[in-house]
Amino acid sequence: MSYRSTTTLITGASSGLGEEFARQWAERGADVVLVARRLDRLHELAIELEKNHGITATPIAADLARPGAAADLKAELASRGITVQTLINNAGFGSHGAFVEQEPEEISRMVQLNIGAVADLSRVFLPELMADGRGALVTVASTAAYQPTPAMAVYGATKAFVLNLTEALAYETRRCSLRVLAVSPGPVSTEFFDVVGSRDAMVGRVATAAQVVTATRRALERGNTPPSVVVGLGNRLSVLSSRFAPRRVVLAVAGRALKA
Repeated sequence: MSYRSTTTLITGASSGLGEEFARQWAERGADVVLVARRLDRLHELAIELEKNHGITATPIAADLARPGAAADLKAELASRGITVQTLINNAGFGSHGAFVEQEPEEISRMVQLNIGAVADLSRVFLPELMADGRGALVTVASTAAYQPTPAMAVYGATKAFVLNLTEALAYETRRCSLRVLAVSPGPVSTEFFDVVGSRDAMVGRVATAAQVVTATRRALERGNTPPSVVVGLGNRLSVLSSRFAPRRVVLAVAGRALKA
């Protein structure tokens, strides 16, 4: 996979996985466009990456949960003469608790960011990604995508959408050189669980952001990139077992694990 002389757009780049994606891609020579709501954090990261790696880092503040944000971002980049070869759809959030107790506004925002923004950004940028063919379309799904997740019902459902959309796009684009990958980590040591508001959602061994991003990069750099990967042996075994167990059993196990 080519990194130098390419530009990678990373959403949710102000912390956690997004920040780590930016570091690893910049370390390998890619220019980066850093998108999140917290412009101060993006500026700090951009300065650091340019100084340490001699690349160009462009910070852009955007609320991707807003309808039309993807088209506006594309227009902003076009006005700056920036063409993107790799898109990393990382922005998203979750919450823990009974569905009936969650605020409707929070549910709507989660659906718009986790699903709407991923679909919109992928559609808006996919033509130029395919035309160039040197880069990748990456989406961050989750092990929550592989079974119902009581107490995180909406989050798990949004990640199932992300996984299925990405795998479908991988097939649709199979005749071009673009690499399309959904990466599904389990719990990751980031700010995610601070937003979730409960450690009850932290089920299984916790990975670092560096481990998840390294696994993503290695999957992309294979001779034959898979449409999706699950990060961590324990997580892969769990996903595999859920495919063969009766659906009611899988649901009950997930409910107990998430303390629903």
